Amino acid sequence: MSTDPSIDLAVKTRQQAAWSTGNYAVVGSTLQIVGENLCEALDLRSGSRVLDVAAGNGNATLAAARRWCEVTSTDYVASLLESGRARAQAEGQTIEFQEADAENLPFPDASFDVVMSTFGVMFTPDQAKAASELARVCKPGGKIGLANWTPGSFIGQVFKTIGTYIPPAPGLKSPSLWGSRERLDELFAGTAHEINANECAFVFRYRSPAHFLEVFRTYYGPMNKTFGALDAGKQAAFAQELLGLMESRNRSGDGTLVLPSEYLEVVITRQ
Repeated sequence: MSTDPSIDLAVKTRQQAAWSTGNYAVVGSTLQIVGENLCEALDLRSGSRVLDVAAGNGNATLAAARRWCEVTSTDYVASLLESGRARAQAEGQTIEFQEADAENLPFPDASFDVVMSTFGVMFTPDQAKAASELARVCKPGGKIGLANWTPGSFIGQVFKTIGTYIPPAPGLKSPSLWGSRERLDELFAGTAHEINANECAFVFRYRSPAHFLEVFRTYYGPMNKTFGALDAGKQAAFAQELLGLMESRNRSGDGTLVLPSEYLEVVITRQ
Protein backbone atom coordinates (compact mmCIF):
# COMPACT_ATOMS: atom_id res chain seq x y z
CA MET A 1 0.00 0.00 0.00
CA SER A 2 1.38 3.38 -0.93
CA THR A 3 2.19 5.76 1.89
CA ASP A 4 1.44 8.77 -0.33
CA PRO A 5 -1.84 10.20 1.04
CA SER A 6 -2.79 11.72 -2.33
CA ILE A 7 -2.50 8.32 -4.02
CA ASP A 8 -4.48 6.66 -1.22
CA LEU A 9 -7.20 9.28 -1.60
CA ALA A 10 -7.30 8.80 -5.36
CA VAL A 11 -7.75 5.04 -4.94
CA LYS A 12 -10.50 5.54 -2.38
CA THR A 13 -12.25 8.10 -4.59
CA ARG A 14 -12.22 5.70 -7.54
CA GLN A 15 -13.53 2.88 -5.39
CA GLN A 16 -16.30 5.03 -3.97
CA ALA A 17 -17.29 6.06 -7.49
CA ALA A 18 -17.35 2.41 -8.59
CA TRP A 19 -19.61 1.30 -5.74
CA SER A 20 -21.87 4.30 -6.36
CA THR A 21 -22.34 3.27 -9.99
CA GLY A 22 -25.28 1.13 -11.02
CA ASN A 23 -27.46 -0.02 -8.14
CA TYR A 24 -25.73 -2.47 -5.81
CA ALA A 25 -28.97 -3.02 -3.90
CA VAL A 26 -30.29 -5.09 -6.83
CA VAL A 27 -27.42 -7.53 -6.31
CA GLY A 28 -26.95 -7.01 -2.57
CA SER A 29 -30.47 -7.98 -1.59
CA THR A 30 -29.95 -11.48 -3.00
CA LEU A 31 -27.20 -12.02 -0.41
CA GLN A 32 -29.55 -11.60 2.58
CA ILE A 33 -29.05 -15.16 3.83
CA VAL A 34 -25.37 -14.44 4.45
CA GLY A 35 -26.21 -11.68 6.94
CA GLU A 36 -28.74 -13.89 8.69
CA ASN A 37 -26.26 -16.74 9.00
CA LEU A 38 -23.50 -14.43 10.24
CA CYS A 39 -25.78 -13.12 13.00
CA GLU A 40 -26.42 -16.70 14.06
CA ALA A 41 -22.70 -17.48 14.02
CA LEU A 42 -22.17 -14.42 16.25
CA ASP A 43 -24.90 -15.69 18.60
CA LEU A 44 -26.36 -12.18 18.85
CA ARG A 45 -28.31 -11.26 21.96
CA SER A 46 -31.12 -8.73 22.22
CA GLY A 47 -29.98 -5.30 23.32
CA SER A 48 -26.44 -5.75 22.00
CA ARG A 49 -24.85 -2.68 20.45
CA VAL A 50 -24.01 -3.70 16.87
CA LEU A 51 -22.07 -1.82 14.18
CA ASP A 52 -22.37 -2.89 10.53
CA VAL A 53 -19.38 -1.57 8.56
CA ALA A 54 -19.51 -1.09 4.78
CA ALA A 55 -23.08 -2.26 5.19
CA GLY A 56 -24.24 -1.74 1.62
CA ASN A 57 -28.02 -1.81 1.52
CA GLY A 58 -28.26 -3.35 4.94
CA ASN A 59 -28.46 -7.13 4.81
CA ALA A 60 -26.57 -7.80 8.04
CA THR A 61 -27.97 -4.58 9.52
CA LEU A 62 -31.54 -5.85 9.14
CA ALA A 63 -30.61 -9.33 10.32
CA ALA A 64 -29.24 -7.88 13.57
CA ALA A 65 -32.22 -5.55 14.04
CA ARG A 66 -34.57 -8.52 13.66
CA ARG A 67 -32.80 -9.97 16.69
CA TRP A 68 -33.66 -6.86 18.74
CA CYS A 69 -30.15 -5.42 18.71
CA GLU A 70 -29.33 -1.69 18.78
CA VAL A 71 -27.83 -1.35 15.30
CA THR A 72 -25.77 1.36 13.63
CA SER A 73 -25.37 0.87 9.87
CA THR A 74 -22.49 2.59 8.06
CA ASP A 75 -21.24 2.90 4.50
CA TYR A 76 -19.42 5.56 2.48
CA VAL A 77 -22.01 5.41 -0.33
CA ALA A 78 -25.00 7.53 0.67
CA SER A 79 -27.38 5.94 -1.85
CA LEU A 80 -26.81 2.50 -0.33
CA LEU A 81 -27.61 3.83 3.14
CA GLU A 82 -30.81 5.32 1.73
CA SER A 83 -31.74 1.90 0.39
CA GLY A 84 -31.06 0.33 3.79
CA ARG A 85 -33.11 3.04 5.48
CA ALA A 86 -36.07 2.34 3.17
CA ARG A 87 -35.88 -1.37 3.94
CA ALA A 88 -35.76 -0.66 7.67
CA GLN A 89 -38.77 1.64 7.45
CA ALA A 90 -40.72 -0.98 5.52
CA GLU A 91 -40.08 -3.46 8.34
CA GLY A 92 -40.68 -0.96 11.11
CA GLN A 93 -37.11 -1.32 12.37
CA THR A 94 -35.38 1.46 14.32
CA ILE A 95 -31.81 1.63 13.03
CA GLU A 96 -29.19 4.39 13.04
CA PHE A 97 -27.73 5.05 9.57
CA GLN A 98 -24.52 7.03 9.24
CA GLU A 99 -22.03 7.72 6.45
CA ALA A 100 -18.62 6.49 7.51
CA ASP A 101 -15.30 5.36 6.06
CA ALA A 102 -14.31 1.87 7.25
CA GLU A 103 -10.71 3.07 7.57
CA ASN A 104 -11.68 5.98 9.83
CA LEU A 105 -14.77 5.07 11.85
CA PRO A 106 -16.30 8.07 13.69
CA PHE A 107 -16.89 6.24 16.97
CA PRO A 108 -15.01 6.11 20.28
CA ASP A 109 -12.97 3.10 21.32
CA ALA A 110 -14.95 0.10 22.58
CA SER A 111 -18.30 1.54 21.48
CA PHE A 112 -19.90 -1.72 20.31
CA ASP A 113 -20.50 -5.23 21.57
CA VAL A 114 -20.39 -6.59 18.01
CA VAL A 115 -18.82 -5.19 14.83
CA MET A 116 -19.57 -6.91 11.54
CA SER A 117 -19.20 -6.63 7.78
CA THR A 118 -20.48 -8.85 4.96
CA PHE A 119 -18.52 -8.57 1.72
CA GLY A 120 -17.78 -4.96 2.60
CA VAL A 121 -14.68 -4.10 4.61
CA MET A 122 -12.68 -6.58 2.53
CA PHE A 123 -12.69 -4.03 -0.33
CA THR A 124 -10.95 -1.25 1.61
CA PRO A 125 -7.63 -0.06 0.11
CA ASP A 126 -5.76 -0.07 3.44
CA GLN A 127 -6.54 -3.48 4.87
CA ALA A 128 -4.48 -3.11 8.03
CA LYS A 129 -6.07 0.23 8.87
CA ALA A 130 -9.57 -1.15 8.34
CA ALA A 131 -8.88 -4.17 10.54
CA SER A 132 -7.45 -1.89 13.21
CA GLU A 133 -10.60 0.24 13.14
CA LEU A 134 -12.89 -2.80 13.48
CA ALA A 135 -10.95 -3.90 16.54
CA ARG A 136 -10.72 -0.40 18.01
CA VAL A 137 -14.46 0.22 18.15
CA CYS A 138 -15.22 -3.28 19.47
CA LYS A 139 -15.25 -3.64 23.24
CA PRO A 140 -12.84 -6.07 24.95
CA GLY A 141 -14.44 -9.49 24.91
CA GLY A 142 -16.77 -8.42 22.10
CA LYS A 143 -17.01 -10.03 18.68
CA ILE A 144 -16.12 -9.10 15.14
CA GLY A 145 -18.07 -10.96 12.46
CA LEU A 146 -17.04 -11.08 8.81
CA ALA A 147 -18.15 -12.71 5.58
CA ASN A 148 -15.34 -12.54 3.01
CA TRP A 149 -15.07 -14.11 -0.45
CA THR A 150 -12.15 -16.55 -0.65
CA PRO A 151 -9.39 -16.20 -3.26
CA GLY A 152 -10.49 -19.33 -5.11
CA SER A 153 -14.19 -18.54 -5.00
CA PHE A 154 -16.23 -17.58 -8.04
CA ILE A 155 -16.31 -13.92 -6.96
CA GLY A 156 -12.62 -14.05 -6.10
CA GLN A 157 -11.97 -15.22 -9.66
CA VAL A 158 -14.28 -12.55 -11.07
CA PHE A 159 -12.15 -9.88 -9.42
CA LYS A 160 -8.99 -11.59 -10.61
CA THR A 161 -10.39 -11.45 -14.15
CA ILE A 162 -11.29 -7.78 -13.74
CA GLY A 163 -7.69 -7.18 -12.69
CA THR A 164 -6.38 -8.54 -15.99
CA TYR A 165 -8.38 -5.90 -17.88
CA ILE A 166 -8.13 -3.02 -15.40
CA PRO A 167 -4.96 -3.51 -13.33
CA PRO A 168 -5.28 -2.42 -9.69
CA ALA A 169 -3.28 0.49 -8.33
CA PRO A 170 0.31 -0.43 -7.44
CA GLY A 171 0.63 -1.82 -3.92
CA LEU A 172 -3.03 -2.67 -3.45
CA LYS A 173 -3.63 -6.11 -1.97
CA SER A 174 -6.38 -8.36 -3.31
CA PRO A 175 -9.68 -8.02 -1.39
CA SER A 176 -10.05 -11.79 -1.38
CA LEU A 177 -7.04 -12.11 0.94
CA TRP A 178 -9.57 -11.34 3.69
CA GLY A 179 -10.98 -14.76 2.82
CA SER A 180 -7.82 -16.56 3.95
CA ARG A 181 -7.08 -17.56 7.53
CA GLU A 182 -3.45 -16.56 7.14
CA ARG A 183 -4.32 -12.98 6.25
CA LEU A 184 -6.84 -12.72 9.06
CA ASP A 185 -4.16 -13.86 11.50
CA GLU A 186 -1.93 -11.06 10.21
CA LEU A 187 -4.63 -8.40 10.28
CA PHE A 188 -5.85 -9.15 13.79
CA ALA A 189 -2.58 -10.13 15.45
CA GLY A 190 -2.47 -8.44 18.83
CA THR A 191 -6.21 -7.65 18.95
CA ALA A 192 -7.86 -11.07 18.62
CA HIS A 193 -8.24 -13.46 21.52
CA GLU A 194 -9.63 -16.11 19.17
CA ILE A 195 -10.44 -16.40 15.47
CA ASN A 196 -12.96 -18.95 14.24
CA ALA A 197 -13.31 -19.25 10.47
CA ASN A 198 -15.59 -21.62 8.58
CA GLU A 199 -15.79 -22.03 4.82
CA CYS A 200 -19.35 -21.58 3.57
CA ALA A 201 -20.93 -21.12 0.17
CA PHE A 202 -23.42 -18.65 -1.18
CA VAL A 203 -25.27 -19.95 -4.25
CA PHE A 204 -25.97 -17.46 -7.01
CA ARG A 205 -29.27 -18.34 -8.69
CA TYR A 206 -30.12 -16.59 -11.95
CA ARG A 207 -32.11 -17.40 -15.08
CA SER A 208 -28.90 -18.20 -16.96
CA PRO A 209 -25.21 -17.21 -17.05
CA ALA A 210 -26.17 -14.52 -19.57
CA HIS A 211 -28.80 -13.19 -17.16
CA PHE A 212 -26.23 -13.00 -14.34
CA LEU A 213 -23.88 -11.10 -16.63
CA GLU A 214 -26.63 -8.69 -17.67
CA VAL A 215 -27.59 -7.95 -14.05
CA PHE A 216 -24.02 -7.52 -12.82
CA ARG A 217 -22.95 -5.49 -15.85
CA THR A 218 -25.88 -3.13 -15.25
CA TYR A 219 -26.05 -2.89 -11.46
CA TYR A 220 -22.77 -4.10 -9.89
CA GLY A 221 -20.54 -1.03 -9.75
CA PRO A 222 -17.07 -2.60 -10.21
CA MET A 223 -18.22 -4.65 -13.20
CA ASN A 224 -20.18 -1.74 -14.67
CA LYS A 225 -17.09 0.45 -14.42
CA THR A 226 -14.88 -2.22 -15.97
CA PHE A 227 -17.10 -2.65 -19.02
CA GLY A 228 -17.35 1.12 -19.35
CA ALA A 229 -13.56 1.48 -19.47
CA LEU A 230 -13.04 -1.09 -22.26
CA ASP A 231 -13.41 -0.79 -26.01
CA ALA A 232 -15.92 -3.02 -27.81
CA GLY A 233 -13.41 -5.79 -28.55
CA LYS A 234 -12.18 -6.02 -24.98
CA GLN A 235 -15.74 -5.85 -23.67
CA ALA A 236 -16.60 -8.92 -25.74
CA ALA A 237 -13.50 -10.77 -24.56
CA PHE A 238 -14.22 -9.87 -20.92
CA ALA A 239 -17.81 -11.06 -21.26
CA GLN A 240 -16.70 -14.35 -22.77
CA GLU A 241 -14.21 -14.96 -19.97
CA LEU A 242 -16.90 -14.35 -17.36
CA LEU A 243 -19.38 -16.62 -19.16
CA GLY A 244 -16.71 -19.33 -19.40
CA LEU A 245 -15.98 -19.02 -15.69
CA MET A 246 -19.68 -19.39 -14.90
CA GLU A 247 -20.14 -22.38 -17.21
CA SER A 248 -17.22 -24.16 -15.54
CA ARG A 249 -18.86 -23.81 -12.11
CA ASN A 250 -22.56 -23.94 -12.91
CA ARG A 251 -24.17 -27.00 -11.35
CA SER A 252 -27.76 -26.49 -12.54
CA GLY A 253 -27.72 -28.91 -15.46
CA ASP A 254 -30.80 -27.21 -16.94
CA GLY A 255 -29.60 -23.95 -18.47
CA THR A 256 -30.32 -21.83 -15.42
CA LEU A 257 -27.49 -20.63 -13.19
CA VAL A 258 -26.90 -22.35 -9.86
CA LEU A 259 -23.39 -21.35 -8.92
CA PRO A 260 -21.79 -21.72 -5.48
CA SER A 261 -19.22 -19.12 -4.42
CA GLU A 262 -17.17 -19.93 -1.34
CA TYR A 263 -16.73 -17.41 1.44
CA LEU A 264 -15.18 -17.42 4.87
CA GLU A 265 -17.57 -16.85 7.77
CA VAL A 266 -15.42 -15.39 10.53
CA VAL A 267 -16.07 -14.76 14.22
CA ILE A 268 -13.27 -12.98 16.06
CA THR A 269 -13.35 -12.60 19.84
CA ARG A 270 -11.69 -9.34 20.85
CA GLN A 271 -8.94 -9.36 23.46
